[in-house]
Amino acid sequence: MDAVVQFILILSRLLSLVVMLYVLAGYFLGQFHPVRRTLDSIIEPLITPIRRLLPPSGPLDFSPLVLLFLVFLAERVLIGVIVALGKP
Repeated sequence: MDAVVQFILILSRLLSLVVMLYVLAGYFLGQFHPVRRTLDSIIEPLITPIRRLLPPSGPLDFSPLVLLFLVFLAERVLIGVIVALGKP
């Protein structure tokens, strides 16, 4: 059980790191830079549905922040379920 919880924590932290790198790459790297294209291919499928739901907020894009919140929420829910199922 501890291994599954550790896996979820690592996966959550890794995805959060990739989201933060995605945001930074959007500021510092060109649109066709290989690193940015790789990050886009990972994150865009996750962010696109969020962007459709959020109202336009001018030049600010809050969808990465919402994605980070959802990753954190999913992590907490999954770990809570696993811990609850592991108790006798």
